[in-house]
Amino acid sequence: MAVPELHRNTWAEIDSAAISDNTAAVKARLCRGVRLMAVVKADGYGHGDVESAHAALRAGAEQLAVAYLGEALRLREHGIEAPILVLTPVSPSEAVLAVEHNLMLTVISASWLREIRRYKLGRIGGKLRLHVKMDTGLGRLGVRSQEEWKRMVPWLQRPHIELVGVYTHFATAGQEHTDYVERQLHRFRCMKQWVLQSGFSGVLYHCAGSAAALRFPGAQMDMVRIGAALFGFGPQGLDDGIQLKPALSLHSRMLQVKKLEQGEYIGYDNSYQASGQEWVATVPIGYADGWSQGLRGSMVLAGGMRMPVIGKICMDQLMIRLPHRFPEGTKVTLIGRQQQAEISCRELAQYVNSVPQEISSSLSARVERVYLPAATEGTSSTPSLLVANAAH
Repeated sequence: MAVPELHRNTWAEIDSAAISDNTAAVKARLCRGVRLMAVVKADGYGHGDVESAHAALRAGAEQLAVAYLGEALRLREHGIEAPILVLTPVSPSEAVLAVEHNLMLTVISASWLREIRRYKLGRIGGKLRLHVKMDTGLGRLGVRSQEEWKRMVPWLQRPHIELVGVYTHFATAGQEHTDYVERQLHRFRCMKQWVLQSGFSGVLYHCAGSAAALRFPGAQMDMVRIGAALFGFGPQGLDDGIQLKPALSLHSRMLQVKKLEQGEYIGYDNSYQASGQEWVATVPIGYADGWSQGLRGSMVLAGGMRMPVIGKICMDQLMIRLPHRFPEGTKVTLIGRQQQAEISCRELAQYVNSVPQEISSSLSARVERVYLPAATEGTSSTPSLLVANAAH
């Protein structure tokens, strides 16, 4: 496939059709009537927020979620009209923006609700639409006791506020043992009773992210929040055979190829020493692009073969050991497939003891994104490409 002109020889290819296909695959596994909220925070886990949102909505996602208010405003600026939930609580002063742009906010305390009185939301027109976050055991954010909930109730009943949803998040949904998930789910069902006993109706209850939605149909409730699975990151070995497609690949080109003699060094702090005559290539991607020094010793692909990263990874470049001389300009794949060989985000995540979505979301704005549009009827099998910078 021909790559359009880029400003540098390192780029990520994003398969929009894969995001749509993954969304549709998850949606097909949901119980009747369960809504799908597509989580496109962190620039769509590094895949591009606007493009990922469009791909998920095309495949049937009803709502979107982001981490921060600025991410939600950006989606609105790009013409996305679907309901959007901001998962991280915002400053009370920013509630006005949420009303003006028809955004849903997360609330975790009565003190926040008291504070927004200062901004006289009733004068704006429209309601402030809220989801209450419950902490059932992740220990990150949320209401923990019925007393906390009761302090919130009078404020949530005010005429300019609408309680749209109540939610929580599981801590261990991707692990083999399910005891803690079951404890959290039981706790959330008890909290749901607090809400019902307080007289609220028509509220959406949601607790399942990607892993829980696929593994525990009983946890799907009214809506699921799907993030990792949109991009092909499923719960390994625990997903009951659902076929998810990786949506991102990462490529570069050999900038210089050199021959080392035995005993010569490569990298800062003489971090690699040649054990004999060796061919080495320099590749223009480094930790400022999100390819951290923790990936030293991991593999890349060139010519369909796996080759190790040697020496310390630099800010802008890294070095790889070759089995023989390669022409300068040879394509290097850091994530993705060449011939029969493949390197996945999951493999890299295991190498650094992390999760696949950290690998993709760590890719910085310096790595240009090449978008492969979703195929439509009557189009060529080789779609045109759209180049966009991750920072937009």
